[in-house]
Amino acid sequence: MGHEEVIYEDHGRKMITRDRDIREPLFEFLEEQYGKIRIIEEKMMGRSRADVVMVTETALIGLEIKSDADTYARLSRQIKDYSRYFDMNFVVVGTSHAGHIAEHVPEHFGIITVEYVEDSLDFYILRKPGISPDLDMSLKIGILWRPELGQLLDINGLPAYKQKSKQYVRKVLTDRVEKDVLNRQISEVLFERDYNTIEEQIEAFRRENTKHRAGRRKRRRKA
Repeated sequence: MGHEEVIYEDHGRKMITRDRDIREPLFEFLEEQYGKIRIIEEKMMGRSRADVVMVTETALIGLEIKSDADTYARLSRQIKDYSRYFDMNFVVVGTSHAGHIAEHVPEHFGIITVEYVEDSLDFYILRKPGISPDLDMSLKIGILWRPELGQLLDINGLPAYKQKSKQYVRKVLTDRVEKDVLNRQISEVLFERDYNTIEEQIEAFRRENTKHRAGRRKRRRKA
């Protein structure tokens, strides 16, 4: 089949059998709906992988894509993870799921349906998402890398905690920074993330941290 689009007919309707055929048109639709956004694909969250994380100016929105060929085998586990990691969530479904997807997701999950209209994909927001009641800010902020967490410490006038773990820094930020402020700051950092330089920043942070640990060990030996 190669890279050709794979569709089949169901009662005269074209069916979408691969979620990758949905993605680019979906991103265009989301940009029209939300304005300024950034898309992050295939992000690990707990024991699941988020198909898409949409960054808006105030929130992270998870999107799980179910093509017409997909099943609900992993959906229960995915729902729990999406609900803990992101402010709001959508499930994006093909025609074959549209009539009954609401039975499989909680009320705070939004629903976007997608179908072919002539030769183009058409998206429709069947249900808007609500704020996730299970959101854990310490998990949400975990989408940031350690140097990015350092940026937030600096922005908020907090100590650098260079020798502390990522988990420790996440707790400091979620405990000491007002939630609405932190939400905006997380989004700002993600909008500014440069994938061409972030690996260099991470490596520089690790080198500096290793140097500090070596210095502490040397001082302890002298003592």
